[in-house]
Amino acid sequence: MRLMINKSMKNIYIMGLLLACSGFAMAETVTQQPPAQPVRTASNPNAIRIVTRPEIMGLWGMEIPNNKKCVEYYNFRSSNDVVIKSGEEWSYGIYEYQPSDDPKEQLSALVMQIKFDNNKVDCSGQKQDQTGDISQYFVQWKNDHTINFCSTAKGEQCFATLRRMLP
Repeated sequence: MRLMINKSMKNIYIMGLLLACSGFAMAETVTQQPPAQPVRTASNPNAIRIVTRPEIMGLWGMEIPNNKKCVEYYNFRSSNDVVIKSGEEWSYGIYEYQPSDDPKEQLSALVMQIKFDNNKVDCSGQKQDQTGDISQYFVQWKNDHTINFCSTAKGEQCFATLRRMLP
């Protein structure tokens, strides 16, 4: 009986030793993990999406010097659409805004093309169909809420001041 207990103890001891050694052998094995996959925002409703937009986007108003009661509005929208309202006239078009890399050297550029004009009287008292007209301005930023439209890229001959009404 004593021989049987010793043999059982020996087997238990050997099994324990093998298990202990196999743990070290497993620890030495390096398994390569696949690279982490980025989280897809469509499947993650709490993900934050950052969208940049042109700084000129929003609703701007320009007081007409000889008609303080009338404000000409420019609504630069996200899809590069612009809606202009002046007195009874309103027009719709597209715009392209190109920010300057160095505003001290050269101003940002703004190009607008009018696609539709209702041909009514504007704030200046004029009635002129501007459909198809293309205009280029240089935008001089005074601060976040005030810009000037200028004729030159150096900021000379500024002729209109617009103030931000809505972001």
